[in-house]
Amino acid sequence: MTNSILEKIKKAGIIGRGGAGFPTAAKWEMVKKAEGSPKYVICNASEGEIGVFKDFYILDNYTEKVLKGMSLAMDYLGTKHAYININANYHKRLKHKIVPALKKFKAMGYDITIYEEDPSYIGGEETTILNAIEGKRITPRIRPPFPVEVGLFGKPTLLNNVETFYDVALVDEGKFEHKRFVSIGGKAKNQGVFHLPANVTLEQALKQTQNWPDFDFFVQVGGSASGMVLNKDQLKEHPLTGAGSIEIYPADTKPRDLLMKWFKFYSEESCGKCTPCREGSFHLYELLKKHKTIPWKEIMEIVETMEKTSFCALGRSIGVPVISYRKNVLHI
Repeated sequence: MTNSILEKIKKAGIIGRGGAGFPTAAKWEMVKKAEGSPKYVICNASEGEIGVFKDFYILDNYTEKVLKGMSLAMDYLGTKHAYININANYHKRLKHKIVPALKKFKAMGYDITIYEEDPSYIGGEETTILNAIEGKRITPRIRPPFPVEVGLFGKPTLLNNVETFYDVALVDEGKFEHKRFVSIGGKAKNQGVFHLPANVTLEQALKQTQNWPDFDFFVQVGGSASGMVLNKDQLKEHPLTGAGSIEIYPADTKPRDLLMKWFKFYSEESCGKCTPCREGSFHLYELLKKHKTIPWKEIMEIVETMEKTSFCALGRSIGVPVISYRKNVLHI
């Protein structure tokens, strides 16, 4: 039974849906082979980036499927210990569904604990989750060692996204299709979460969901803070990436307003652990507040420094939206 689920996952080609896209079977095998017990399973339901809300939808509609995926992972690893790291706002709204479902699995012997996380972007980083559950400062850890070998309480730990565990449950039931959930927002006329073919292009995603705008526009894909910005002519060939979100912006969106949105997010979400991200995100936001025109030279100097020297992906990712926006939309 335990080995058969791994073979099913391999055959299905499931990958992580938290944004990184790491092969699920490979991660499970790493934890299985790692020395140390007990092993732990963690479901990441943090979802702290603006514009991404598909995990809430999955938990709202398929709570027991997610828990089943977790139980399959626990069976495979030979453990009964698991946590759901959940955005506290989500838990407040979904508690009436999650608590009864948890009782069913606990009755079957699975020890699944809810950890309510204060909503934050950095809170979804896998080593930050470990620190939070352990009651330590909510900042990322140095890697290596990686959580698959030295994770929660120093033991091998499997961390997967909500959607990944949902997919595992479907695989076990023989119902898995190569699809993924997509959050579509911004100036979309049909906002929501959609289950689309995994290889769909951005143009196909917008058209299949009746969200292709009747006005000139551009999009941000993979997260509305750290995601890549593309003009509408690039959507025909470009696939869905990252955390599976598309935000639509009118072409006449003011550059300063968009930068303020991003820089405010980064300045508020920086955990403060490293100087480049802490100081860089703060100064980017302050620069825009002080200048009526965009001081591109100073901005790009800070962005490039953050990209090269920040400790974790939060600070390093700020170049993705800024550089792609300049290149693909502003053409500078």
